[in-house]
Amino acid sequence: MASNKLFRVLLPIFAIASIWVAGGCIPSYKLNGSSIDYTVYKTIHVSEFPIRAALVYPPLQQTFENELLDYITRNTRLQTTDGASDLQLEGEITGYNLTPQAVTENALASQTRLTITVRVKYIDNKAEGKDIDQTFSAYRDFDSSLMLTDVQDDLCNQISEELVDLIFNATLGNW
Repeated sequence: MASNKLFRVLLPIFAIASIWVAGGCIPSYKLNGSSIDYTVYKTIHVSEFPIRAALVYPPLQQTFENELLDYITRNTRLQTTDGASDLQLEGEITGYNLTPQAVTENALASQTRLTITVRVKYIDNKAEGKDIDQTFSAYRDFDSSLMLTDVQDDLCNQISEELVDLIFNATLGNW
C-alpha cells in the first residue's frame, strides 16, 4: 500500500520532469529565408536610398536604410562594404502618400493611409540573370483624428520593417 501511494505521488513528478528534460532536447530551426551560398558570396554593398517622392519626410531615408542594413547583418553572414562587392542593393524611395480611407456618413475620412513605396535594384555581380529591379509598397492606416506628426515616426518604423522583409525575401531570401 505504501509503495502504491509513493507511486501515485512520484508518477506526476516523473512525468513533468521527463517533459521538461525532453523539451530541452527538441531541435529548433531558425528560418530567416536566406538562401545564400557563402562560398560564392561574401560581400554586399547597400547604397543610399534617396527620397524621390513628391511628399518628403526627411528622417524616413535614415530609418529605412538603418532597418535594411540591420536586417541584412542579423540574417546573413555577408560583410557590408563601400566599394566593389559580390551583391549590390540600391534604389530610391519613390512614394510617400497619404490617402483618406473609411469615409463616414458625413463624408469625412475616419482613417488615413500612409503608403511608402521603394524601388530596389538588386545586382548579383557573380551570376547573370539574378538581378532584380522591382518596386515594393507597404502601408499603415491611422485614425484621422490624430495628427500625422504624432504618429509619423512609429508608422515609418513599422512600414520600413515590412518593406525590408519584402525586399529581403525577394532578393537575398530568394523565395
